[in-house]
Amino acid sequence: MNKNWIKIASIYVGTVIGAGFASGREIIEFFGVYGIKGIWGIVIAGLLFSLVGSLLLIKIYNKKINGFEELVLNIFGKRFGFILDTIMIFSLYTGFSVMVAGSGAIFKQELNLSFNIGVIFMIICAFLVFLFSLEGLSFINSILVPLLIIGIIFITFYVNINGGYNFSNIKGANITKKGNFITSSLLYFGSNSLIIIIVFSSLLPLIDSKKTAAIGGTLGGIILFVLGLSILTSILVYYNEVFILDIPMLKVCDYVGKHYRKSYAIILWIAMFTTALANGFGFMNRISKDKNNIFSTALFCISTIPLAKIGFSNLVGVLYPISGLIGIMVMIGIFIL
Repeated sequence: MNKNWIKIASIYVGTVIGAGFASGREIIEFFGVYGIKGIWGIVIAGLLFSLVGSLLLIKIYNKKINGFEELVLNIFGKRFGFILDTIMIFSLYTGFSVMVAGSGAIFKQELNLSFNIGVIFMIICAFLVFLFSLEGLSFINSILVPLLIIGIIFITFYVNINGGYNFSNIKGANITKKGNFITSSLLYFGSNSLIIIIVFSSLLPLIDSKKTAAIGGTLGGIILFVLGLSILTSILVYYNEVFILDIPMLKVCDYVGKHYRKSYAIILWIAMFTTALANGFGFMNRISKDKNNIFSTALFCISTIPLAKIGFSNLVGVLYPISGLIGIMVMIGIFIL
């Protein structure tokens, strides 16, 4: 039996579960701030990931779209498609740089090593995977994403047991700058839409049927829901102590034991790596006709180092809101036009 739906689901999860998700920072901002109501927000986001993800994959299969350029030209036309394509290319480039910066931050903060060592380590790992194009992306996600899932669920389950599921933030806010828990969950899905669209548009070689598309998208959404719920419940236990931190999940693990913090730092790095691969693969797939060109691949990886040195938190604060807005508009356009 064909197992491409497993590969698609793994790529889906690996694409979305980046630094913001696994660190718990995004989960606090979009869900945790609402207390128990945030759990309903996670449910809404999970449904969107499953439903819209499946529909997008089916549309790509039906229209035989192979690449983001084909997708935007097919739907938005040549003039607007070119503008959108240019914006997307820039977003992919900076998205890869953000994850590289995150690797440097983890090496410095958790391993007491140089920021530059963390940057170079991720660059080298990504370069090796890029040489194998879609096969490399699929293979590495098939290995790392299950480790990511097991690691997050195990640690967050242990945190919840240790904390007795005694949530310190129950009522939460009713209204924030993002609206309520419903609008916040919509915005969260929108902020991930851009990279989902780009990566999905390159998966046609793996989509051999509508059934594969539907199962792959649905399973990916369900896994994202389970992981999001796991992280959210852990954060709600220690919310008052961690809600202002850049990487709240590392502090949450501190309350259980130092070795759990180190273990979660590895999980966080893997999450950054899989998202870096998604961004880098999307960029290389769009820029280079020869996907296995060593020179162009090396040039891309090395050129992102100066941008990565701006710093993880600085890049996230500026680039993520912009990408989110563009992602929402493009996703709406895909299903309306």
